[in-house]
Amino acid sequence: MARGWESKSVEDQISAREAEAQNSKKKMITPQQRELQAKRTGLLLMRTRTLSAIQSARNETYRKQQEQALAHLDAQLAELEKGRT
Repeated sequence: MARGWESKSVEDQISAREAEAQNSKKKMITPQQRELQAKRTGLLLMRTRTLSAIQSARNETYRKQQEQALAHLDAQLAELEKGRT
């Protein structure tokens, strides 16, 4: 009886590993997708920093420069999203 129970446990472990392997195959992304994700993440970080700079800017010229940079970053993000679909 103990052997039967033990083999069931082994079967369960094997099936769990197979299911995990199938799930990991679905989650794998291509190097190109990984590169696009990294680029998007970088742009979002720069956008956050630029927004912070705009909010704390005291010099009007600097603020305008940061607003232009923000518009450029938004355009780049839009291009990434357009290419993604």
